[in-house]
Amino acid sequence: MPTPIIAPSVLAADFGNLQRDIEMINNSEADWFHIDIMDGMFVPNISFGMPVLAAIQKHAKKPLDVHLMIEQPDRYIEEFVNLGAEFITVHYEACPHLHRSIQLIKSFGIKAGVVLNPHTPVDVLKDIVTEIDMALLMSVNPGFGGQSFIENTYNKVKDLRALADSKKTELLIEIDGGVSNKNAKKLVDAGANVLVAGSYIFGNENPHQAILDIKNT
Repeated sequence: MPTPIIAPSVLAADFGNLQRDIEMINNSEADWFHIDIMDGMFVPNISFGMPVLAAIQKHAKKPLDVHLMIEQPDRYIEEFVNLGAEFITVHYEACPHLHRSIQLIKSFGIKAGVVLNPHTPVDVLKDIVTEIDMALLMSVNPGFGGQSFIENTYNKVKDLRALADSKKTELLIEIDGGVSNKNAKKLVDAGANVLVAGSYIFGNENPHQAILDIKNT
């Protein structure tokens, strides 16, 4: 099986020691930074905004994977591009004009993706799967870290990989929520190739080893 891309979720970092945790990711075997942007409207939580992302970008030496858990994301796409995002994912549930949102992201020359909440079936992507670079499946309900993994995610990954294969597209399938060394292999076997982990990495006494444990699953 191919080695998955590992994207530590900065939401789980120690904000009193943010630069230290960013440097840890820089010096680890992780591949991306996963940045959750929450507005308190689309999800019942507020995370960091532009100034904190600017601070992260100043020190990060790996691609920024920006996950917008916000309403009307189109308003802020250009700003996030200017802050160094290399991937931007928007929620299917927040974009009434999804194709337009994806085209807007791609117009800036970066990668675009769509996020599905746990209850949203993957077949909603059948008409847009060839237009996107990545699909992110939430394996917990979005808004808070540290939640338990939803087991039905494995079936959704398989269904989404089958959909992508049927359209002959090399889709990145990203999983976010409750990822650990206990489920990483099963997710990769099902067809996932990007794993987001927050609590498992930053809550570990040895975060470098935690990253290796899920990367070499």
